[in-house]
Amino acid sequence: MSVSAAILGCSGPTLTKAETAFFSRVRPWGFILFARNIQTPDQVRALVDALRSTVGRPDAPVLIDQEGGRVQRLGPPHWGRYPPGRAYGQLSANDPLLRREITRLGARLLAHDLAALGINVDCVPVLDVPDPQGHEIIGDRAYADTAQEVALLGRAAAEGLIAGGVLPIVKHIPGHGRARADSHLELPVVEAGWDDLDARDFAPFKVLSDMPMAMTAHVIYAAVDRKRPATTSKKVIRKVIRGAIGFDGLVMSDDLSMKALSGDFTQRARDSLAAGCDVVLHCNGDMAEMQAVIAGTRALKGRAQARATAALARIARHPEPFDAAEGRARFDAAFAGRFAR
Repeated sequence: MSVSAAILGCSGPTLTKAETAFFSRVRPWGFILFARNIQTPDQVRALVDALRSTVGRPDAPVLIDQEGGRVQRLGPPHWGRYPPGRAYGQLSANDPLLRREITRLGARLLAHDLAALGINVDCVPVLDVPDPQGHEIIGDRAYADTAQEVALLGRAAAEGLIAGGVLPIVKHIPGHGRARADSHLELPVVEAGWDDLDARDFAPFKVLSDMPMAMTAHVIYAAVDRKRPATTSKKVIRKVIRGAIGFDGLVMSDDLSMKALSGDFTQRARDSLAAGCDVVLHCNGDMAEMQAVIAGTRALKGRAQARATAALARIARHPEPFDAAEGRARFDAAFAGRFAR
């Protein structure tokens, strides 16, 4: 049976009968969880199992946004706290090796938490390089203010996730840091020239171009395409993401329900796939919206299917040996206990 080139959310901590029937019929490639879906470890495991059962694929990707800081769907009392990306970049200014070590350790701990629930994809690392005039939507989610440091710590985070059996997603390709608006609410337009974008915004994505998955930015880059944001722009996906950056992994849209995009949900899905996204993402679990998204979504096939298969093949069957208690103690000590459970 065919698989829809979509990743979808659900409305609550358990599946409704309507959701079970819908997912079984349309067979999305994957799913994404949010705070509304989270109660206890046993409940999350049961939900993850139920989602995979609807599509009959035990390896179906189940995603979550578990960065730390403002973007953390799992938290106390059942899971530990994690810092925002910027906290890693601010550790021990004279010891870059320590920053990399603790960033990798933090991601390895995240992977340990997620793998225990059956979640196999984390929407990390954020590779956006913030600009002083950029909107705070990125803010402290960015590891640092320079492309070099963002790339170094982004690589460390990705490696920590992979070591723990969880796939990373680099975001928001090709860079959200200069955007002066929140793409959840409106469409940002970046006016910087190609050379500036290439040297700063694209640079971390080049360094991590070997990663299995990337999430697009709903941002217009006027130097490339003045009419369409990256998600729906053939020019940006071909010239920048596949071209200048050299990313050949699976490209997924950011959430189609964000207000930066125009048109109805069917058109948003069609435009994203026509531009070169391999799969589309819809997060809020609204059934009417999901039905409209699927109406504009094609079957996962061809090169998109090959990329999806290659991405899932990167999940480690045997995660790196890890003492979670010792790792957590070392992690908390590095931050002087500020992010302890």
